[in-house]
Amino acid sequence: MRKLSVILLSAILLTACQENEPPVETKETTKNNEKETVQVKEQEAVKSHDKEVKDGITYIDGILIVNKDIELPETYHPDVDQTANQHLNELIAAGNEDGLNLVLRSAFRSYETQASLYNQYVARDGQKKADTYSARPGHSEHQTGLAFDLGNIEGSDDFMESFEDTKEGQWLKSHAHEYGFIIRYPKGKSDITGYQYEPWHLRYLGKPTAEKVYESGLTLEEYLGLK
Repeated sequence: MRKLSVILLSAILLTACQENEPPVETKETTKNNEKETVQVKEQEAVKSHDKEVKDGITYIDGILIVNKDIELPETYHPDVDQTANQHLNELIAAGNEDGLNLVLRSAFRSYETQASLYNQYVARDGQKKADTYSARPGHSEHQTGLAFDLGNIEGSDDFMESFEDTKEGQWLKSHAHEYGFIIRYPKGKSDITGYQYEPWHLRYLGKPTAEKVYESGLTLEEYLGLK
């Protein structure tokens, strides 16, 4: 009788364990559901971008973009953007109040002017080298009227990477975004932008966007999902 009781107790415990153990199908379903949830979250984390091409000019999230792959029409001739120019003047004034000697070296360039410059550089350095520091006609940010090259009054480091080490270069790196600008071709990102580091080249985006790009540490291409 005692033996029978032990057998019955064992059977009851076994049945209880089996009832508490979820079926294999349920386990697999749970894993699949968890996997799908993770995938959905990852997809939600990837920001979608709105692209619009209007009159041959490309905008992504409302930002005009031109680079190695995206060009501007030869006839696009907006001249210097007045809002960008106003904020540039504020930037230069603020910098010089801090003891700097910032000066504007280059602003709007037409398609024709860029073509002339590019051809000179190709004749001097060869096309492969020229392409690392000069945009082909139709691919220059200066044609947008939103790009500006700055230097200092001394001029010895203008258009050189060593401009980064000047007090003007350091100030721009830390404060340009406060006036709506970014360093368009940042250090260590030439494989993404296609151009060498240009600590003197500013691109106007407006204060809110410039601050976001600055804080992200991304190039404009990365920020807009192009790379």
